[in-house]
Amino acid sequence: MVKRMKQTKLHLVIALLFAMVALVACSQSGTMPIQQDMNRTDSGAESSSPMYVIGPGDTLNVFVWGDSELSTEVVVRPDGLITTPLVEDLPASGMTPTKLARTLEAKLSEFVKNPKVTVSVTNFVGRYTEQVRVVGQAAQPQSLPYRDGMTLLDVIITVGGLTEFAAGNKATIVRKISGKTQQFRVRLDDLIRDGDISANTRMMPGDVLIIPETWF
Repeated sequence: MVKRMKQTKLHLVIALLFAMVALVACSQSGTMPIQQDMNRTDSGAESSSPMYVIGPGDTLNVFVWGDSELSTEVVVRPDGLITTPLVEDLPASGMTPTKLARTLEAKLSEFVKNPKVTVSVTNFVGRYTEQVRVVGQAAQPQSLPYRDGMTLLDVIITVGGLTEFAAGNKATIVRKISGKTQQFRVRLDDLIRDGDISANTRMMPGDVLIIPETWF
């Protein structure tokens, strides 16, 4: 009986040592375990949903109330500028649709009395810094426009799943938090092949999903 108790204690000590080694390895490599506060900021609070920011390639519907001649649909140029009736070369990239509408109202007020403008985005591309990039062993590696509420599962569906050589459970998400780059482990095999929905996680603007190749 005494011998069995000693063996049990020894096993507990060994398990604790392995756990401590794993934590130290994670802290040194900069990679955090799966699902550890990925949806929280470094202050511990839930990350708020980011407001959409216009980027080059976005299609904008500019509607001026009561004036169809000033209403138009424009595509944001690669330099981030747009041209609308009476307003030329106006910076749009980096603005929210609401802020751009207020800017247009200020510009149009030089020609029209009390203009009321609404700007909506009809085709989303987003700024490069806010796109979600998927590299490695995805069926179709690509950059994706970020969508509010986008999850890891949404991303994998969009890129057509994984290749047969993908090491899904060794995939990582690289994310900038408060100006610092952090890397998180995700379990793609568990999510896709085993249907473990707990392996799903929220994506953020600018995330990079890296899917490595498995080694046999």
